[in-house]
Formats: sequence, C-alpha cells, structure tokens
Amino acid sequence: MEQVIRELTAEDYAQWKSLWLGYLDFYVSEVTEEVTNTTFQRLVAEGEPMHCLVAEEQGKLTGLVHFICHRSTWTLGDYCYLQDLFVSPDGRKQGTGRALIAAVNAAAEALNCSKVYWMTRENNYRARALYDQVATKTDFVQYRVAP
Repeated sequence: MEQVIRELTAEDYAQWKSLWLGYLDFYVSEVTEEVTNTTFQRLVAEGEPMHCLVAEEQGKLTGLVHFICHRSTWTLGDYCYLQDLFVSPDGRKQGTGRALIAAVNAAAEALNCSKVYWMTRENNYRARALYDQVATKTDFVQYRVAP
C-alpha cells in the first residue's frame, strides 16, 4: 500500500475527528466539542499559523500531525512547534510517524523556520524510540501556570 502525506482538507473532518479522539484517549484527556470544532476550522483555514498534515492509505487516514509556527526572540526565522502527532493502531510500525515528522520538517523549512521542536510524556516510550532517532533530546523542563 502506498502512503501519502498531505494537507488536511475540510472533507477530512470525520476521519480527522476519529484520529483526534484517539489521540486524546491516548493522553487520557478530553476537550469540548466546541474546542474540537474550532481546532478543525483553524487547521483548514487559510492564513492560520496552525497546520495539519495527514497520512492516507487507500482513502483512509492513518495518522495526523498538528504544528504551529510562531515568532522567536532568538532567531529571525519562526520556530515550528509540533504539537500533536498520532498514528492509528493499524498505521503503526509502517513508518507513518517518521514520515509525518519528515513532512513537518519540510514544511518548516519551506516556511523559513529556524527549528522544529516538540514535547512528549516521559513514559511515552514507543514514540520516544522514534524521536531519539530523528531528533535531539534537550535538557529543558516545562513549567505551567493556569492564567
């Protein structure tokens, strides 16, 4: 089967939502329907800094990656934050995650971004095995404050 990595379209909503809900389940998280719908609209809107690429095989979406380009005080070029990456169970171990990361790297380069970065949970060992092959782990620690 040939895998295609492409931009999300408005017609992909049902399949995207299924993947999105799978991603949220993986992280034992929930968002409202309003957040889900707004996120999708942002991902398909022109001029938004939020983007989505999907992996497709024979008309079925098997993976997604969301990324956001933003300014930095450290470089002239933007940074690219890879926010969400998810591959459905039937799409795993086929290079889908690696292909989605490579596609984000290519998009970031085309957008003149200075770097691509992301976070994952410490115990996400399966994903980290891939990330250790395609990126460099940093020593930064994340802190959060709810406004």
